[in-house]
Amino acid sequence: MERVMKTDGKASRQGNGGHARRIFYDRCGRYLFIASACLMTLIIFSIIFFVGRQGLMTLSDVSLTEFFFSGDWNPSAKKFGALAFIMGSLETTLLSVLIGAPLGLLGAIFLAKLAPMGLKRIMRPAVDLYVAIPSVVYGYVGLTLFIPFLRKTFATPTGFGVLAASLVLAIMIMPTILSISTDALNAVPHTLEEASYALGATWWQTMYHVVLPAAIPGVMTSIVLAMARAVGETMAVQMLIGNTPQIATSLFSPTATLTSNIVVEMGNTPFGSAWGNALFLMAFVLLIISLGMILLIRYFTGKKVAV
Repeated sequence: MERVMKTDGKASRQGNGGHARRIFYDRCGRYLFIASACLMTLIIFSIIFFVGRQGLMTLSDVSLTEFFFSGDWNPSAKKFGALAFIMGSLETTLLSVLIGAPLGLLGAIFLAKLAPMGLKRIMRPAVDLYVAIPSVVYGYVGLTLFIPFLRKTFATPTGFGVLAASLVLAIMIMPTILSISTDALNAVPHTLEEASYALGATWWQTMYHVVLPAAIPGVMTSIVLAMARAVGETMAVQMLIGNTPQIATSLFSPTATLTSNIVVEMGNTPFGSAWGNALFLMAFVLLIISLGMILLIRYFTGKKVAV
């Protein structure tokens, strides 16, 4: 009896010790996660503060109206109008989405609802592989294939311009749209489709009136994410758009974007000069655009669509 009581007491002490260790590890893990979150938040806000503070110093040499509404960019003459770069970024982004979004959505519908299982097993890893391809590879492919094709087909002087950059961007953003939209379509309950078929609807009617409206938050999230990648893309655009500080008058006019101009000129600007501060202000504008994209994503992911 005494031996049993000693054994029970020892087991109880071991159990209490193990419980105390688990509590200690849980607290350490919790504090580690909190510290990591605080560190990441501090880093992000530090970047925003540094870029914003340095960029807003431009306004001591250049008026806000001139920077945002003038297309005259001539640093040697103290002219820092960024309208051409802002317009170039918006034009390439919107055109690439207009080309890539329908193709990506149609591919997502095929992959989610029509493709046989064997093809799905091949296509999903392939889509993930396309996302991982470096942007400079896309730019080089566009430089060797699209530029000669556009120059020969449309008889343009160089082939560089908004269309060439947008075509490559459309290819780059399609995997993002296809992957996320496929997951959104697969998440739609099959009972909704079965109910639609039971009421006599065709497959196309079911897709258009039932499945797509139910999956629209995920589809819109994929499109906004694709836009965020397109507006922030640098190397592929820099290789194809022509890098000319002028407002594009056609799809084949060489122009520049915010990212491409920063890459081209950042090595020539002394830190703290009006020229360098103007490039920082461009980067700050990109941060604001990215923030707007994030807010749109949060809006669409939290939106509920009634079917």
